[in-house]
Amino acid sequence: MALRHFFKHLTILTSSYGFCTLSSRFIHPSLTTLFNNINPKTQPLIPTKFSLPLSHCYTSLSHPSTSTLLSPYLSVRIRCPKDIADVFSEALMCFGATSTTVDEDDNCDTSNEICIESIFPESEDVDVCISRAADSVGLKMIPSYEVKTGEHYDWIKKTQESFDPVEVTEGLWIVPVWKTPPDVKATNIILNPGLAFGTGEHPTTRLCLLLLQRLIIGGERFLDYGTGSGILAIAALKFGASFSVGIDIDPLAITSARHNAALNDIGPEIFQLRLVSSNTSSPSADEHKDIQKQTSFEAVAESEHETYDMIIANILLNPLLELADDIVSHARPGAAIGLSGILSEQVPCIIDRYSPLLDNISVSEIDDWACLSGTKKLSGN
Repeated sequence: MALRHFFKHLTILTSSYGFCTLSSRFIHPSLTTLFNNINPKTQPLIPTKFSLPLSHCYTSLSHPSTSTLLSPYLSVRIRCPKDIADVFSEALMCFGATSTTVDEDDNCDTSNEICIESIFPESEDVDVCISRAADSVGLKMIPSYEVKTGEHYDWIKKTQESFDPVEVTEGLWIVPVWKTPPDVKATNIILNPGLAFGTGEHPTTRLCLLLLQRLIIGGERFLDYGTGSGILAIAALKFGASFSVGIDIDPLAITSARHNAALNDIGPEIFQLRLVSSNTSSPSADEHKDIQKQTSFEAVAESEHETYDMIIANILLNPLLELADDIVSHARPGAAIGLSGILSEQVPCIIDRYSPLLDNISVSEIDDWACLSGTKKLSGN
């Protein structure tokens, strides 16, 4: 659900994360912003109460400004123990970093250390961020680090040049807009990741894409609960779904998903994007207004009876637990529901929470990441 990017051999984390099989791991936030001190690899600390009622949605026309993309940023190289690199990277994201890359081929001085390349806004107090991140993961000493100032333009250009097409499975490619599809006859999802999570490289994105490919037979209404770059909603339509809705809490994700839809010649008549808010003020306005024509946030009302044939929530453990009832409430009885953004060790927690709501629960895994799927019970929620 929200801020996430690129780099060759780079993986991205939803809604937050880390990659096990690649030489570098790239982490970008999303639903992490919903919870204080959240760490996907441990039990949740103190979650902020949050709900995503689809009856209180907003669409926007917010665009990242050129000045934002060209403004200076802080590049911070941090040395830390290898065994806590992933969790420390995630903590940095929670306390101010906009991205982190764990380079497993780095040249840190000792074999017990690894270097994390992180990006901070120029206005961020890096000392405070690193101190809080270290404290949150139990480090007794603050890791050593170096800070340099750079231009976002140079960084974005560099990452784009090193981002290659990703073959999710035979006949399914995720292709950055600046690259040529390796197989023009394949199902090619053209993507400009921008500032939203979802590039096809992270295991949870792959698991969700494979689930969509397996279950969609044609004509389904699909809800992407935490759309990020819009990759899953776009894929669902390419696999044969008749209509997709993508929701997110981050305006940048909505902007990114809208742009990616246009790259794939997908219009608002079959793909609607909604910026959801925790506000529960009475909604109004027409659900089908084109968000590109709006100049301000506008409440969008959803029919109380609108349900979906398939829902995927590729977010994080905490929000999956917190929002379980809401997620399932938008599915018709018997609809397929996919849940990801979780580690394999967290699957029992998700099964316990969703067993009263779903039948035919199954689990698929790639590396240490998992995707749980099932069908909404025919009675109940």
